[in-house]
Amino acid sequence: MFGIVGDPIAQVRSPEMITWEFHRRGIDALLVPLHVPVAEFDTVMPALMRLPNFGGFVVTIPFKTRALAFANHLGLQAQVLGSLNLLVRRSDGSWGGDILDGMGCVAAFQNRGIPIEGRRLMIVGLGGAGGAIACAMAARQPARMRLHDLNPQRCAFIQSCIARISPATVVDIGPPTIEGMDILINASPVGMLEDARLPLEVQTLPSDLVVFDAIVMPEQTPLLALAEHCGCTVVRGREMMLGQIPKLVDGFLSPDGI
Repeated sequence: MFGIVGDPIAQVRSPEMITWEFHRRGIDALLVPLHVPVAEFDTVMPALMRLPNFGGFVVTIPFKTRALAFANHLGLQAQVLGSLNLLVRRSDGSWGGDILDGMGCVAAFQNRGIPIEGRRLMIVGLGGAGGAIACAMAARQPARMRLHDLNPQRCAFIQSCIARISPATVVDIGPPTIEGMDILINASPVGMLEDARLPLEVQTLPSDLVVFDAIVMPEQTPLLALAEHCGCTVVRGREMMLGQIPKLVDGFLSPDGI
Protein backbone atom coordinates (compact mmCIF):
# COMPACT_ATOMS: atom_id res chain seq x y z
CA MET A 1 0.00 0.00 0.00
CA PHE A 2 1.07 3.56 -0.79
CA GLY A 3 -0.53 6.88 0.15
CA ILE A 4 -0.79 10.49 -0.93
CA VAL A 5 -0.62 12.98 1.93
CA GLY A 6 -2.10 16.48 1.77
CA ASP A 7 -4.41 19.08 3.29
CA PRO A 8 -6.80 19.37 1.49
CA ILE A 9 -6.84 16.04 -0.35
CA ALA A 10 -10.17 16.08 -2.24
CA GLN A 11 -8.54 17.61 -5.34
CA VAL A 12 -6.02 14.83 -5.99
CA ARG A 13 -6.38 12.37 -8.86
CA SER A 14 -3.13 10.46 -8.45
CA PRO A 15 -4.75 7.56 -6.49
CA GLU A 16 -6.73 6.41 -9.51
CA MET A 17 -3.88 6.98 -11.96
CA ILE A 18 -1.07 5.44 -9.90
CA THR A 19 -3.22 2.47 -8.88
CA TRP A 20 -4.05 1.94 -12.56
CA GLU A 21 -0.34 2.05 -13.43
CA PHE A 22 0.43 -0.54 -10.73
CA HIS A 23 -2.24 -2.84 -12.15
CA ARG A 24 -1.07 -2.23 -15.72
CA ARG A 25 2.36 -3.51 -14.67
CA GLY A 26 0.87 -6.51 -12.87
CA ILE A 27 1.77 -5.15 -9.39
CA ASP A 28 -0.66 -5.93 -6.53
CA ALA A 29 -0.64 -2.47 -4.94
CA LEU A 30 -2.75 0.67 -4.60
CA LEU A 31 -2.38 4.33 -3.64
CA VAL A 32 -4.88 5.80 -1.16
CA PRO A 33 -5.64 9.47 -0.29
CA LEU A 34 -4.67 10.47 3.25
CA HIS A 35 -6.07 13.76 4.54
CA VAL A 36 -3.59 14.81 7.23
CA PRO A 37 -4.46 18.16 8.90
CA VAL A 38 -1.60 20.65 8.93
CA ALA A 39 -1.46 20.73 12.74
CA GLU A 40 -1.20 16.91 12.89
CA PHE A 41 1.41 16.34 10.18
CA ASP A 42 4.46 15.95 12.44
CA THR A 43 2.56 13.45 14.62
CA VAL A 44 0.73 11.46 11.95
CA MET A 45 3.59 10.97 9.46
CA PRO A 46 5.95 9.04 11.77
CA ALA A 47 3.04 6.77 12.73
CA LEU A 48 2.15 6.07 9.10
CA MET A 49 5.80 5.41 8.26
CA ARG A 50 5.92 2.71 10.95
CA LEU A 51 3.16 0.70 9.25
CA PRO A 52 4.93 -2.29 7.60
CA ASN A 53 2.60 -2.40 4.58
CA PHE A 54 3.07 1.28 3.65
CA GLY A 55 5.89 1.40 1.12
CA GLY A 56 5.87 5.11 0.40
CA PHE A 57 3.97 8.35 -0.14
CA VAL A 58 3.25 10.98 -2.69
CA VAL A 59 3.40 14.32 -0.86
CA THR A 60 1.28 17.27 -1.96
CA ILE A 61 0.20 20.73 -0.74
CA PRO A 62 1.23 22.01 1.78
CA PHE A 63 3.78 19.43 2.96
CA LYS A 64 6.43 19.26 0.23
CA THR A 65 8.99 21.16 2.28
CA ARG A 66 8.05 19.82 5.71
CA ALA A 67 8.36 16.23 4.47
CA LEU A 68 12.11 16.70 4.00
CA ALA A 69 12.50 16.07 7.74
CA PHE A 70 11.41 12.45 7.22
CA ALA A 71 13.85 11.58 4.42
CA ASN A 72 17.24 10.01 5.15
CA HIS A 73 18.35 10.24 1.52
CA LEU A 74 17.46 12.91 -1.06
CA GLY A 75 17.62 12.85 -4.84
CA LEU A 76 19.38 15.67 -6.66
CA GLN A 77 16.20 17.66 -7.44
CA ALA A 78 15.07 17.51 -3.82
CA GLN A 79 18.52 18.57 -2.61
CA VAL A 80 18.57 21.60 -4.89
CA LEU A 81 14.96 22.70 -4.38
CA GLY A 82 14.50 21.85 -0.72
CA SER A 83 11.20 20.02 -1.24
CA LEU A 84 9.90 16.61 -2.29
CA ASN A 85 6.78 14.92 -3.59
CA LEU A 86 7.96 11.31 -3.36
CA LEU A 87 8.88 9.61 -0.07
CA VAL A 88 9.71 5.91 -0.28
CA ARG A 89 10.94 3.17 2.06
CA ARG A 90 14.30 1.74 1.00
CA SER A 91 15.36 -1.90 1.44
CA ASP A 92 17.40 -1.07 4.56
CA GLY A 93 14.39 0.57 6.25
CA SER A 94 15.55 4.15 5.67
CA TRP A 95 13.53 6.64 3.60
CA GLY A 96 14.42 8.36 0.36
CA GLY A 97 12.79 11.42 -1.17
CA ASP A 98 12.78 13.36 -4.43
CA ILE A 99 10.57 15.77 -6.39
CA LEU A 100 9.28 14.92 -9.87
CA ASP A 101 6.71 17.69 -10.56
CA GLY A 102 8.94 19.53 -13.01
CA MET A 103 9.59 16.45 -15.13
CA GLY A 104 5.84 15.86 -15.39
CA CYS A 105 5.21 19.43 -16.55
CA VAL A 106 7.86 19.26 -19.26
CA ALA A 107 6.45 15.90 -20.40
CA ALA A 108 2.97 17.46 -20.67
CA PHE A 109 4.29 20.20 -22.97
CA GLN A 110 6.31 17.71 -25.02
CA ASN A 111 3.28 15.43 -25.43
CA ARG A 112 1.33 18.37 -26.87
CA GLY A 113 4.17 19.45 -29.16
CA ILE A 114 4.48 22.83 -27.42
CA PRO A 115 8.06 24.18 -27.62
CA ILE A 116 9.77 25.76 -24.62
CA GLU A 117 13.18 26.64 -26.07
CA GLY A 118 13.43 30.34 -26.91
CA ARG A 119 10.02 31.14 -25.38
CA ARG A 120 9.10 33.69 -22.70
CA LEU A 121 7.54 32.25 -19.54
CA MET A 122 5.58 33.78 -16.65
CA ILE A 123 5.54 31.46 -13.61
CA VAL A 124 3.21 32.22 -10.68
CA GLY A 125 3.94 30.30 -7.47
CA LEU A 126 7.33 28.85 -6.56
CA GLY A 127 6.47 26.40 -3.79
CA GLY A 128 7.38 22.73 -4.05
CA ALA A 129 5.73 22.16 -7.43
CA GLY A 130 6.41 25.65 -8.79
CA GLY A 131 10.10 25.58 -8.01
CA ALA A 132 10.47 22.16 -9.63
CA ILE A 133 8.54 23.33 -12.70
CA ALA A 134 10.68 26.46 -13.01
CA CYS A 135 13.92 24.47 -12.88
CA ALA A 136 12.69 21.80 -15.30
CA MET A 137 11.52 24.47 -17.73
CA ALA A 138 14.87 26.26 -17.41
CA ALA A 139 16.60 23.08 -18.57
CA ARG A 140 14.71 23.47 -21.88
CA GLN A 141 16.48 26.81 -22.53
CA PRO A 142 13.69 29.42 -22.64
CA ALA A 143 14.68 32.95 -23.61
CA ARG A 144 13.09 34.63 -20.58
CA MET A 145 11.47 33.62 -17.30
CA ARG A 146 9.57 35.99 -15.03
CA LEU A 147 8.96 34.70 -11.49
CA HIS A 148 6.35 35.62 -8.91
CA ASP A 149 5.82 34.29 -5.40
CA LEU A 150 4.61 35.87 -2.16
CA ASN A 151 7.93 34.84 -0.58
CA PRO A 152 10.76 37.05 -1.94
CA GLN A 153 13.46 34.72 -0.59
CA ARG A 154 11.93 31.86 -2.56
CA CYS A 155 11.99 33.98 -5.71
CA ALA A 156 15.65 34.81 -5.23
CA PHE A 157 16.52 31.17 -4.58
CA ILE A 158 14.76 29.86 -7.70
CA GLN A 159 16.32 32.67 -9.73
CA SER A 160 19.76 31.48 -8.62
CA CYS A 161 18.86 27.86 -9.51
CA ILE A 162 17.76 28.90 -13.00
CA ALA A 163 20.98 30.88 -13.48
CA ARG A 164 22.98 27.69 -12.86
CA ILE A 165 20.77 25.55 -15.10
CA SER A 166 20.44 27.95 -18.05
CA PRO A 167 22.82 30.93 -17.83
CA ALA A 168 21.54 32.37 -21.13
CA THR A 169 17.94 32.64 -19.87
CA VAL A 170 16.99 36.14 -18.74
CA VAL A 171 15.29 35.91 -15.33
CA ASP A 172 13.41 38.69 -13.56
CA ILE A 173 11.15 38.85 -10.51
CA GLY A 174 7.95 40.84 -10.26
CA PRO A 175 4.16 40.86 -10.23
CA PRO A 176 2.40 38.47 -12.62
CA THR A 177 2.01 39.80 -16.15
CA ILE A 178 1.17 38.44 -19.58
CA GLU A 179 2.72 41.35 -21.44
CA GLY A 180 5.43 40.02 -23.74
CA MET A 181 4.87 36.42 -22.60
CA ASP A 182 4.38 33.26 -24.66
CA ILE A 183 3.53 30.88 -21.80
CA LEU A 184 1.69 31.50 -18.52
CA ILE A 185 2.17 28.90 -15.78
CA ASN A 186 0.13 28.89 -12.58
CA ALA A 187 1.79 26.72 -9.93
CA SER A 188 0.06 28.47 -7.01
CA PRO A 189 -3.04 27.06 -5.23
CA VAL A 190 -5.15 30.00 -6.46
CA GLY A 191 -8.14 28.46 -8.25
CA MET A 192 -8.12 25.15 -6.38
CA LEU A 193 -11.41 23.47 -5.43
CA GLU A 194 -14.04 26.21 -4.81
CA ASP A 195 -11.59 29.11 -5.15
CA ALA A 196 -12.96 31.34 -7.94
CA ARG A 197 -9.95 33.69 -8.05
CA LEU A 198 -7.44 34.12 -10.86
CA PRO A 199 -3.68 34.04 -10.13
CA LEU A 200 -3.26 37.44 -11.83
CA GLU A 201 -5.44 40.47 -12.46
CA VAL A 202 -6.63 40.21 -16.05
CA GLN A 203 -9.96 40.43 -17.85
CA THR A 204 -8.80 38.79 -21.06
CA LEU A 205 -5.84 36.86 -22.49
CA PRO A 206 -4.23 36.99 -25.94
CA SER A 207 -5.24 34.01 -28.05
CA ASP A 208 -1.62 33.09 -28.87
CA LEU A 209 -0.77 32.59 -25.16
CA VAL A 210 -0.19 29.04 -23.88
CA VAL A 211 -1.76 28.68 -20.42
CA PHE A 212 -0.85 25.89 -17.99
CA ASP A 213 -2.44 25.37 -14.57
CA ALA A 214 -0.82 22.82 -12.23
CA ILE A 215 -4.09 22.42 -10.28
CA VAL A 216 -5.68 19.02 -10.83
CA MET A 217 -9.05 19.65 -9.17
CA PRO A 218 -11.07 21.23 -10.54
CA GLU A 219 -9.80 20.18 -13.96
CA GLN A 220 -11.33 23.36 -15.42
CA THR A 221 -9.93 26.08 -13.16
CA PRO A 222 -11.05 29.72 -13.44
CA LEU A 223 -7.78 30.50 -15.25
CA LEU A 224 -8.23 27.70 -17.79
CA ALA A 225 -11.88 28.65 -18.33
CA LEU A 226 -10.83 32.21 -19.18
CA ALA A 227 -8.00 30.93 -21.39
CA GLU A 228 -10.33 28.68 -23.38
CA HIS A 229 -12.85 31.50 -23.73
CA CYS A 230 -10.06 33.67 -25.19
CA GLY A 231 -8.94 30.97 -27.64
CA CYS A 232 -5.66 30.14 -25.87
CA THR A 233 -3.94 26.77 -25.96
CA VAL A 234 -4.40 25.22 -22.49
CA VAL A 235 -2.43 22.51 -20.70
CA ARG A 236 -4.08 20.99 -17.64
CA GLY A 237 -2.71 19.84 -14.30
CA ARG A 238 -3.94 16.33 -15.04
CA GLU A 239 -1.56 16.24 -18.02
CA MET A 240 1.38 17.06 -15.72
CA MET A 241 0.28 14.31 -13.35
CA LEU A 242 0.03 11.83 -16.23
CA GLY A 243 3.54 12.85 -17.29
CA GLN A 244 5.04 11.92 -13.93
CA ILE A 245 2.92 8.85 -13.03
CA PRO A 246 5.38 6.32 -14.57
CA LYS A 247 8.30 8.05 -12.80
CA LEU A 248 6.50 7.97 -9.42
CA VAL A 249 5.72 4.27 -9.82
CA ASP A 250 9.32 3.62 -10.86
CA GLY A 251 10.39 5.33 -7.64
CA PHE A 252 8.03 3.19 -5.54
CA LEU A 253 9.25 -0.01 -7.19
CA SER A 254 12.97 0.88 -7.16
CA PRO A 255 13.31 2.79 -3.88
CA ASP A 256 17.04 2.24 -3.45
CA GLY A 257 17.61 4.48 -6.46
CA ILE A 258 16.83 7.53 -4.33
